[in-house]
Amino acid sequence: MSRVTIGDVARAAEVSTATVSNVLNGTGRVSEATRARVRAVAGALGYGPVGSGGRTLGLAVTTHGDSAWDFASVPYFAQAIGAATVAAHRRGYALMAMPSGPAEHMWRTLPAAGVVVLDSPPGDPVVRVLRARGLPLVFDGRPDDLRARETWVDNDHEAMTRRVLEHLAGQGAERIALIAGPTREYYSRASATAYRRWCARAGVPPCVVPFDEEDTTGRGLDALLTGEGGPDAVFALYDPCGRQILAAAARCGLSVPEDLMVVCGSEDPAYGRTVPPVSTVSLAPEQAGTAAVDALVSLVEGPPRTPPPPVVIGTRLVVRSSSMRRSRRQAS
Repeated sequence: MSRVTIGDVARAAEVSTATVSNVLNGTGRVSEATRARVRAVAGALGYGPVGSGGRTLGLAVTTHGDSAWDFASVPYFAQAIGAATVAAHRRGYALMAMPSGPAEHMWRTLPAAGVVVLDSPPGDPVVRVLRARGLPLVFDGRPDDLRARETWVDNDHEAMTRRVLEHLAGQGAERIALIAGPTREYYSRASATAYRRWCARAGVPPCVVPFDEEDTTGRGLDALLTGEGGPDAVFALYDPCGRQILAAAARCGLSVPEDLMVVCGSEDPAYGRTVPPVSTVSLAPEQAGTAAVDALVSLVEGPPRTPPPPVVIGTRLVVRSSSMRRSRRQAS
């Protein structure tokens, strides 16, 4: 079977080849009705210009740079990718979620019309390759710099951090520690900055502890929890942290929440069944995944000089027993 050409699309859509080129490249003065007809015909015929991704979008999670890790097992990423896939299919696109690790060579040749990039750190090598190819990009997590045909979707992490800290302080916490990093994505950096500012205003010393993904039982937290002036509350940014803290507290003879209150960022409903149930912050991954794909399709199909504006997604604090002191619950 011969490859579909731009002339085939032009004849089927009853327009000139120049009009097809303008529509698919987002240039020229073409009515919306004609643009829609040409896109529909091109999609039905399976046409994509040489070197383009046609009706395929890419998705990359680049939090850990060249390190290979199973991001799809993390509830946030699993839910975001699922929602992004549904959104792409509704717009007539396929979505390819690429594996993590040293994959720059894949991104140099991957046939994609545009890419959603999640948790991109500063100096991201994958982003460098994608920009060199001139592909439209949407970041889930604010990038350090934004270029033409790029936009972002993210939460207000500063407001979220302040809300959690005020909640813990309202429950009587006086020494709140933060588990963040060591990765350098915007989520971690913005949350840590907001935490330090809050501590400065409250007149308390900050205590930022790096997250150790390999320490599944939280033994690295024992010294923190038992040391002089140790925290009476912990806000942890990442999904495994809640279980790490519960395990460490049990080993150290600390009662949650009486001795130590806990809040962690997670989309895992299992935290509602731990002992005690752990308070969590949801970053609304399904809403973020949908918004990112919608923005990417707008970049792919729309005029190149009018990228869609950034989208701020709301967060939700789910308060459970781990961050409510019993004496305060009984008084309420």
